[in-house]
Amino acid sequence: MTTPDFGLVLNHIDGKDVPALDGAVFDKIAPATGKLLARVSASGERDVDAAVRAAAAVLDGAWGRTPGQERGRLLHRLADLVEAEAAELARSQSHEQGKPMVDAQMMDIPLSVDTLRYFAGWADKLEGRTIPTAGFMGRQTLNYTYRAPVGVAALIVPWNAPLMIAIWKLAPALAAGCSVVIKTSEDAPLAAGRLGALATAAGFPPGVVNIVHGTGPKAGTALTQHPLVRKISFTGSTEVGRLIARTGAESFKRVTLELGGKAAQIVFADAQLDEAVAGIAMGLFLNQGQTCAAGTRILVQRPLLGAIEERLTAAARAVELAGPEGGPATPGTQMGALINARHHRRVRAVVEEARAEGARCLTDGQKPVPDEGYFMRPAIFTDVRPGMILAREEVFGPVGAIMPFDTEDEAIALANDTRYGLSTSLWTRDISIAHRASARLEVGAVAVNCWSPLDARLPWGGLKDSGVGRDLSRAALDGYLEEKAVTVML
Repeated sequence: MTTPDFGLVLNHIDGKDVPALDGAVFDKIAPATGKLLARVSASGERDVDAAVRAAAAVLDGAWGRTPGQERGRLLHRLADLVEAEAAELARSQSHEQGKPMVDAQMMDIPLSVDTLRYFAGWADKLEGRTIPTAGFMGRQTLNYTYRAPVGVAALIVPWNAPLMIAIWKLAPALAAGCSVVIKTSEDAPLAAGRLGALATAAGFPPGVVNIVHGTGPKAGTALTQHPLVRKISFTGSTEVGRLIARTGAESFKRVTLELGGKAAQIVFADAQLDEAVAGIAMGLFLNQGQTCAAGTRILVQRPLLGAIEERLTAAARAVELAGPEGGPATPGTQMGALINARHHRRVRAVVEEARAEGARCLTDGQKPVPDEGYFMRPAIFTDVRPGMILAREEVFGPVGAIMPFDTEDEAIALANDTRYGLSTSLWTRDISIAHRASARLEVGAVAVNCWSPLDARLPWGGLKDSGVGRDLSRAALDGYLEEKAVTVML
């Protein structure tokens, strides 16, 4: 298997592709081969400052005067360009992130295009309101509000779905009239990094969409602490989210955080078994299990326990890690590589710790993984108790924990027994159970007889340690807008 050479990946600041001011770079390693994929500009404080100041200047200039109709037209144009470049964007993301190319083609790119077009439709519909009052000091008043952009938005993007999540943040920010600085993940800078050049090609004024690459401690910290940034939207780990929340609080920046998860998939005894197993497998194995909504806790009502164990084990054993030619970008690949060597070691260590705690692995003895890269075969465990690591901690890998329950109340208690609260799936043919359970689950999203369907029209975000605020839907726009009240004495 060969590793393509993507060359030097540049920042995009004020409409131009530029290297880091001090010339610093870092190496991006391909997850499927462990070999060099690209060299990437390593931004420092001066690069971040240049990007933020460009965003602030255009907000006070050309972009601040751009009406909603024109913002919408530009977003539609950007959607067209992303769609036209779909094949190359999918290829880039597959190589940098390790996922099967077909996943990017069927999910990431179409959802990105749809999100841009959805928010393009909102750009000229951000209306204010009139508010009747008793007047002021005996005189009648006209009271109205209008909605203005919060200012420069810092959009910090994860590596597990870099392009799609960048656009989840970018589209509502631009529809609202904000200018942005996107900080890509150092593990996935390629596909998301194209958005700056594509936005400029679409006709956005220079400075509206800026891209900086670099590490979180250096570039990310400089961006979140910059005094001209008024909004931070971050997707990533709960631990980093806490740091960003503290940083935002110091200067009262708006903050949206979409963080970790430990999603349950609850299978009631009346579930349609074939559909449930297929959905559970998707929730476990999609993106190598590297999703915040990964359904890693499989809670099974006891009459179905044996059947679920047997069928899910068979599904795990059937997963094809690499196509006939090898590598996630080739046809036939069903599950790719984990993102890097460090994460690969961590997930494997969790598997060994689960064994040490007494959980029983149902998928031992599978065929070997490819010789190179950070591949890992799915692991399905049973005999998992609520206090074990597999029941408590986010693994971010293709590792599932099966746990039995007897009653509906027990299932809800087990599902809610976690510090996370992002999403849950329910599998049942009883509509009463579905509605009752959905109301009691402490999560931001519930999927019934499916796994976490994503759509630009549906709000996405969590409770508890899964974050604050929402991406997607009409709700996402609120994070990028301020409502201003005007009172006129008549």
